[in-house]
Formats: sequence, structure tokens, C-alpha cells
Amino acid sequence: MRVIITLACQDCKRRNYSTTKDKRKHPDRMETSKYCRFCRKHTTHRESK
Repeated sequence: MRVIITLACQDCKRRNYSTTKDKRKHPDRMETSKYCRFCRKHTTHRESK
């Protein structure tokens, strides 16, 4: 069962990306390093509600 999630920047707290993930294999919150156009640098993006 794949669900759509949004990723928010940890620095500016803006929601920049949306992606899907499998809830059965990865029940915890996802965290990746992505480019934030508002901060103009690569930052940690975490799954938000």
C-alpha cells in the first residue's frame, strides 16, 4: 500500500516535495537530503503531515 507524503525542509519548514512510500516496509518518518529553493542549498527534508 503506497501513500503520498510531503517532505518539508528542516531549516525553513516549507513543504517542497511530494513523493510516495510503502507504509508496510517503512512505517517511520522518511528523511532525505534535498535541495531547498528557498534556502538555496541542500538541506534535510523530513516527512510531514
